[in-house]
Amino acid sequence: MKKVLLVGESWEVFSIHLKGFDAFFTTKYDEGAKWLIEALEEGGYQVDYIPNHHAPSRVPTELSELQEYSVVILSDIGANTLLLHPDTFERSLATPNRLKLFREYAEQGGAFVMIGGYMSFAGIDGKGKYKDSPVEEILPVTLLAHDDRVEIPEGINPQVVQPDHPVVQGLDAQWPMLLGYNQVIAKEGAEVLAVAGEDPILVVGTYGRGKTAAFTSDCAPHWGSPEFVEWGQYNKLWQQLVDWLTS
Repeated sequence: MKKVLLVGESWEVFSIHLKGFDAFFTTKYDEGAKWLIEALEEGGYQVDYIPNHHAPSRVPTELSELQEYSVVILSDIGANTLLLHPDTFERSLATPNRLKLFREYAEQGGAFVMIGGYMSFAGIDGKGKYKDSPVEEILPVTLLAHDDRVEIPEGINPQVVQPDHPVVQGLDAQWPMLLGYNQVIAKEGAEVLAVAGEDPILVVGTYGRGKTAAFTSDCAPHWGSPEFVEWGQYNKLWQQLVDWLTS
């Protein structure tokens, strides 16, 4: 069974409740990975999931550990979370640069995917921090140097532009609506498979001996609308993407 490493797609909310003179606090933890995990497991893949708060300490720091996986997927996780291992941030010790490790992984034949979100690509206020990084080098897209979000509260329906490509073959020509995406520019030689207006939504390419992909919207809410995550072809989309990446 092929193994997939999925990293990110979790968040914690810290709320301050003000009631006149008094205040109290609440916290909430949530994950948005379930739709993608279910899609890949249905396709016969084993998914190892590392949420954001565990990523600094649990994402592999050795190439041999990464190479246990056929595909590495980053979704809505900023570069700082991967760069700042607790040994470095808390103890001032040198640790491997995991962004460079991903580049080596792809160069030697691994498959790599980035899925969009507020902490993907350039991200909100540029805080995704992947611009000019080793991860940008391996992706099939060039990132913007500023906040790259395109918010579309009225919704937009992506269109397939290469219907014969194995990743999107057999899928509807028009997909259920998305509510936003990260704006990127497809690199020369990359294949744009789906667009929203004039912007790429799904792009695939190669790096070294590996294959890479960028899905610039979200695999979960809020950019992934209920219509999108509950779409009858949602599972097929992700299964065909990972099948192509690992073929």
